[in-house]
Amino acid sequence: MHLNDFNSASPSAATAALTPCVDVPRWVEEIVAARSFASTADLVSFAATAAPGWTEAELDRALQHHPRIGERPAGSSPEADMSRREQSGVDTSADTAEQLLAGNREYEDRFGRVFLIRAAGRSAEEILTSLRLRLKNTPDQELHVVAEQLREIALIRLEGLLRP
Repeated sequence: MHLNDFNSASPSAATAALTPCVDVPRWVEEIVAARSFASTADLVSFAATAAPGWTEAELDRALQHHPRIGERPAGSSPEADMSRREQSGVDTSADTAEQLLAGNREYEDRFGRVFLIRAAGRSAEEILTSLRLRLKNTPDQELHVVAEQLREIALIRLEGLLRP
């Protein structure tokens, strides 16, 4: 989508375009309401601080669209397409894949949600190291980390969505 098309889209069309970036309605609504943006950089800058302090309920809603790290989502939804692209560089050996699977299960048992990390630009080994470190976090610390990671992912998706 071109930035001009986003700026001139109806509120419902702009909302539909942004929601796959992160399903946090408050974030999407603030961005849609703030249109029009002079550049994609201006939009991304605004989005970086929009709707601060995501709640646990907002995070849980957004995480419903994220597969486990190392798993490729099925389907043709915009979220699935974005996730496949983001994880495309996460090549894993059988041993690393097994360790990620075990780590994902341990994380879910400990925190009650899927492990989320910005996979783009990271190797499977880097992700596994981060997973192991984050298992040491308290639930409150981890909630903060998840929110940061989710926002990073949303901004990457937003940049990919809007072409100059």
